[in-house]
Amino acid sequence: MKIKYFLFAIIFLTLCGCGFFGNESSKYEIIYNGEANNHKQAAKNNTTKKNEQYTIALVPKIEGIPYFKAVKEGALEAGRDIGVNIIYKGPSSASWLEQALVIEELIEENVDCIAVAADDPLKLGGVLQKASNRGIKVITWDADTDPEFRSFFINMVDPEILGRHVLDLLAWEVNEQGEYAIMTGSSTAANLNEWIKWIGIHKMENYPQMKLVEVVPTNEDPHKAYMAAQNLLEKHPNLKGIIGVSTLNPPAAAQAVKDAGKTGEIKVVGVSSPSQMKAFLLEGDAQWITLWSPQKLGYLTVSLAHNLLNDEMPYDGQQVPNIGAIKFDGDMVIMGRPIDFTKENVDQYDF
Repeated sequence: MKIKYFLFAIIFLTLCGCGFFGNESSKYEIIYNGEANNHKQAAKNNTTKKNEQYTIALVPKIEGIPYFKAVKEGALEAGRDIGVNIIYKGPSSASWLEQALVIEELIEENVDCIAVAADDPLKLGGVLQKASNRGIKVITWDADTDPEFRSFFINMVDPEILGRHVLDLLAWEVNEQGEYAIMTGSSTAANLNEWIKWIGIHKMENYPQMKLVEVVPTNEDPHKAYMAAQNLLEKHPNLKGIIGVSTLNPPAAAQAVKDAGKTGEIKVVGVSSPSQMKAFLLEGDAQWITLWSPQKLGYLTVSLAHNLLNDEMPYDGQQVPNIGAIKFDGDMVIMGRPIDFTKENVDQYDF
């Protein structure tokens, strides 16, 4: 039995939320102007720059999906609490090129900090370097770039723990044997690729009777994800499970399993939100879902960006208001641990 990681990880402590359908774009705009706390912040700082009201821009991988909408909510809350301007602007599809165009707009607006969830770790380097050359602080969150292009990366969870954990969840359901597939988002997203790497390592070390048959990118598109899941069921008649490592993919996989009449026969686990997966979990179309709180991720990103603008780097064990203690290792912040959702506890959560 190779469930030692499972038993450890099952006590994850944080909350979470993410999404399935929806894809919106919006015009470039400042969506929150901090006012109420400006005088408080100014009283704490003495230099000319610190007395100014900062503008912090968050760039998600894609606009419109529930996960990044929830991040936006957390960012806006932090903007109100801290007293800073928040811009939240992303591409209409999971495209590094569209992201680069958004960042170019932000550079021309002369924002103080750009925080990006990168669709590609290398191809955004040129435009991020341009931002730095203009005196704009650059950090990453959710998905990283090459370290030379930013000050630090805000990671939701330890990638090794998450990768090993989701495979443990599936192994528990399939008795540690049989074929499985992975559905991912963008094939270039650094965070997803890191999770997949650890899934592979964990499989080699602990689950020799399980076989990965395919890794399918769906580019954060819910309709493409559903078609990909259907195709997996057709191509691999002996498939025992699907792991979705991007938040749109577990709902798509569960729906495909349900429509194929294979509920309970093919197990579905992965990273998604309780609100999007509730019906699938209750009906047995999916078995385990795990996630962190995207609202907290948005809040933490704004908080640490604001600190950076005041020349304050994160540190290990730092207590961040409304977040708690964070880990800081080298140049990576780790927000905390996610929690697992099953049919037994999914009714307790509304995000």
